[in-house]
Amino acid sequence: MRIVLDSNVLLIALGANSKFKPIWNLFIEGKYQLIIADEIIYEYEEILMQHSAADVAAKVIEVFIESPDIIFQNIYYKWNMITADPDDNKFFDVAVAANADYLVTNDSHFNQAKRSHFPSVKIISVEEFLSIIQSLYS
Repeated sequence: MRIVLDSNVLLIALGANSKFKPIWNLFIEGKYQLIIADEIIYEYEEILMQHSAADVAAKVIEVFIESPDIIFQNIYYKWNMITADPDDNKFFDVAVAANADYLVTNDSHFNQAKRSHFPSVKIISVEEFLSIIQSLYS
């Protein structure tokens, strides 16, 4: 399974007591592949440094660099599907370019892209993704 995680999902999946911790744990166990691009890595690092200890951000980025389950995807075309927050377009564009199975987000800015028939990206909530992976791997 090939997934794009919005930064809000990564942040809550890393919390030690978060109900979404299985998302991170199952990635570490190699149960799915995470698709990223340089722009996404920079945002992950920025968000993690703002909302967690600096060493957490460094460790997560190190995991991404060393993991065989990371797919680095170049963005060749910008679809500009998310007009409410254009900075979110990088997640959509990577999902399209990599033919991701899911783009996982709780950001309502993606609702506009959910209604689009072309290009088609399966955008799901963190709760939906957690349910999917727990049903597959529990």
